[in-house]
Amino acid sequence: MATGVNRKISAASARAHTRRAKKSNSSQLPSGILGTALAVFFIGFLAWAYKVIQPPPPKICGTPDGPPITAPRIKLRDGRHLAYKEYGVSKDAAMYKIIYVHGFDNCRHDAVLAEALSPGIVEEMGIYILSFDRPGYGESDHDPKRTLKSIALDIEELADQLVLGSKFYVVGFSMGGQIVWNCLKYIPHRLAGVGLVAPVVNYWWPGLPANLTTEAYGQQNIQDQWALRVAHYVPWLTYWWNTQQWFPGSSVISGNPHIFSREDKEILAKMPSRKSYRAQIRQQGEYESLHRDLNIGFGNWEYSPLHLENPFPNSEASVHIWQGDDDVMVPVTLQQYIAQKLPWIIYHELPGSGHLFPLADGMSDIIIKNLLRTK
Repeated sequence: MATGVNRKISAASARAHTRRAKKSNSSQLPSGILGTALAVFFIGFLAWAYKVIQPPPPKICGTPDGPPITAPRIKLRDGRHLAYKEYGVSKDAAMYKIIYVHGFDNCRHDAVLAEALSPGIVEEMGIYILSFDRPGYGESDHDPKRTLKSIALDIEELADQLVLGSKFYVVGFSMGGQIVWNCLKYIPHRLAGVGLVAPVVNYWWPGLPANLTTEAYGQQNIQDQWALRVAHYVPWLTYWWNTQQWFPGSSVISGNPHIFSREDKEILAKMPSRKSYRAQIRQQGEYESLHRDLNIGFGNWEYSPLHLENPFPNSEASVHIWQGDDDVMVPVTLQQYIAQKLPWIIYHELPGSGHLFPLADGMSDIIIKNLLRTK
């Protein structure tokens, strides 16, 4: 038979026990409330992060809140506009018609070869040069659907609307030179000759040896290595990466002088001022001009220039690459390999020259003469 044990607890002990229990319970949140708070915080963080990485909408030229239209423009097949500028003799009197493709962070006014070409050669040879703002630059509408092929078709349509004839020359400098590869791929039947001047190389092109790309990539500034990694692997972060203030983005965008060789710096010191049009270059927004350039130029290409076959097997036209061996931005070793793999290209290497060699005295004359007189 069980017996109970009666224990007497004093009133003071009971009160102390009750206080301790209440204090312990007040420091804890119910698990449901804590989970909800964490979920709200996480959702809020995602919303903030999404807003931060989204580029602002472009400022469309000719709209009430956009930049004014000051250049002649054509309307393309999809309703976009391309702004352009003409140099040299009139196209009706021209013997040679050249479309110039500008480089990164440039515009139609930066037609290097046209600006520096000797007037005597222009008149003697009958040269007409057409420079245009690439999509998103200057006064050409942005192209959110831009591809490697679409820019080549833009160039073809520009030539057709301005009645340049069945064939024309194309010359591209730096990133514009990279775009000229797309002309060789998609519109070779329209080309009378091709010049790639210090063309940018995509480190991820199939066919480039891993040892060469690794070595060349390692020679770039650390901040540029990361900027290109972002453009290649996570292009949706390119805008944020190059506009945040925590660490440096692309040194090319920021204009870091370390990207220039000794000769480049000497050339820059002699260059005329660009103040009259400098602000026009990025006036529609950096994303649609600079950042989209990086994403497409260093993205995954649907073809590799190293796999192109000679588009002119009967020597009806010539293709030239010009490269300085002291170019800090475009590694000469990769350009040499491309020229070796594509023997139908005429390769010109300039000892001691950097990226800006086309601006050196007399270089424009040499490049144009070689392009127009070599078949």
